[in-house]
Amino acid sequence: MKAGIHPDYMQTTITCGCGNVIETGSTAKDVHVEICSACHPFYSGKQKLMDTEGRVEKFLTKYGMKK
Repeated sequence: MKAGIHPDYMQTTITCGCGNVIETGSTAKDVHVEICSACHPFYSGKQKLMDTEGRVEKFLTKYGMKK
């Protein structure tokens, strides 16, 4: 590695909009994010799947997967 061309790697704090704080290493000092793994619907298990206009039923019927 060449000296003097790489950014400094330091301890940083990532703060989410929900209030979750994560300590990690980064080249940025403090990072603020809107959504994290603690409040994201997919990772927290709160995601709701919606069948708009019967698309899933239509697909299952079309390809003979419906029982």
